[in-house]
Amino acid sequence: MAPSFDHYVIVDWSAANQPKTGRDSIWVCHVGPGGERCDNPATRHDARFLLSTVLAEAAARGERAILGFDFPFGYPAGFAARLGLNGTPWRALWDEIATLLQDDDRNVNNRFDVGAMLNQRVSGNLFPFWGCPPGRSYEYLGPRHHRGHTDDEPLQERRFIDEWMVGAQPCWKLAYTGSVGSQSLTGIPVVRALRDDPRWSADARIWPFETGLALPDDALIVVAEVWPSWWRKIIHRQGDEVNDRAQVRTVAEIFAKADRAGQLAGWFVGDPSLTDEQRRAVIEEEAWTLGVTARRKPPPAIRLRHAAQKAGTGLLPPAHNDDDASGLH
Repeated sequence: MAPSFDHYVIVDWSAANQPKTGRDSIWVCHVGPGGERCDNPATRHDARFLLSTVLAEAAARGERAILGFDFPFGYPAGFAARLGLNGTPWRALWDEIATLLQDDDRNVNNRFDVGAMLNQRVSGNLFPFWGCPPGRSYEYLGPRHHRGHTDDEPLQERRFIDEWMVGAQPCWKLAYTGSVGSQSLTGIPVVRALRDDPRWSADARIWPFETGLALPDDALIVVAEVWPSWWRKIIHRQGDEVNDRAQVRTVAEIFAKADRAGQLAGWFVGDPSLTDEQRRAVIEEEAWTLGVTARRKPPPAIRLRHAAQKAGTGLLPPAHNDDDASGLH
């Protein structure tokens, strides 16, 4: 079986507010016909230019590329409606974020202001986004978790896919370790711009929003959400290699190897056990993480902790999560 793709690009994103390289910055690994290359662009603008160059060269040769970004592409079902947005939920939300987010060529951005604005529209309070830098004050964004995801609140803290992956951080978290909410707010406009670039927009698709839970046959460029920690036990560092670099390099290699073995196409179906309602939410609004085809059960200590919390016993084992290795997502 011939591979589905010619290029495999994995991106470790960053919401840094200044140019940054090295640890906890943007890393891009590209495995393609020319071999393997890892880059460390200092800004999101630089990263967008780098990725545009990769896509332009692939499109010019009629080659297929899969791009994976390590931040959530969607939000829990109902978020777009709470904002009063019309149209297909995921696209309406992407358009809204791209309109609100300001991010200059030195990485200075207004993501906390955007979180506060969205909170004001959803709840008129500190819900659902939370987390901001010490010393900053926002009327509609607090530094700590708001504890607002109660039984009476239909907007969930986590998406379906976040429940499948032990250790996934909620997309509402804008600060501190694992602040994927900030990565999404700064990353979605870049992915949107790449997808809509007129040079290849007719041949580009966002999985699973534009493809359903399947590998499209008619797209040269497929962009998806990934989570490198899903493969954390086989991430291998070379010498004193930065961990972020090791992650994108290893995952790009995993994707290329799976494709050559005829396995990658099967990853695009997601988890076959999803209900019709869950599949609809995933495709229209929440997104899914490429490579996750079954729920990863929490380790015993986590299951006991959750059971104790539900029972209200207060007998809680120490919080520990072997699968939360990087705080990337």
